[in-house]
Amino acid sequence: MQVNFALLLQIMIALIGAYVVAFTAALIIWTFRDIRSRSRDIFAQLLATLMVAVFSLPGLFLYYILRPKETLAELYERELAEEALLQDIEEKQACPSCHHVIMLDYQICPHCHTRLKKECQNCKRLMHLKWNVCPFCGHVPSELAISTPTTAIMPPERLSAARDA
Repeated sequence: MQVNFALLLQIMIALIGAYVVAFTAALIIWTFRDIRSRSRDIFAQLLATLMVAVFSLPGLFLYYILRPKETLAELYERELAEEALLQDIEEKQACPSCHHVIMLDYQICPHCHTRLKKECQNCKRLMHLKWNVCPFCGHVPSELAISTPTTAIMPPERLSAARDA
């Protein structure tokens, strides 16, 4: 049994060559997918992919050094978290006079004694100072009832009949 070393060497070189080509193609595809997840810039995507295609492993190391730190998804999540924190800060109530933090159910600021809300005489719930009618029970304060013209609220069936006529 004679072993043909030349044929065996050709097969080994072909296998190693196929492996190198497949490995390089995998590096190029991975680089393209990675840069697409990190940047919307077409030029950056093309440049990173060409750098790995031309320089292979050294190009991949250069890409690792130059690529953006965060993916677009990570950047979006971080921006959402920052926006949520800012919204929490903005939603905190503050006294219009002294700007100290107050609770939503405060009637008077404990720091500067500014009146913040008034109590409905009928249902005892808190109303904004600008409101003329309690939105919870519909009560009109007595001092406003005299000066405010009374408007009759039609029942729904009379309202639809008036609309049809």
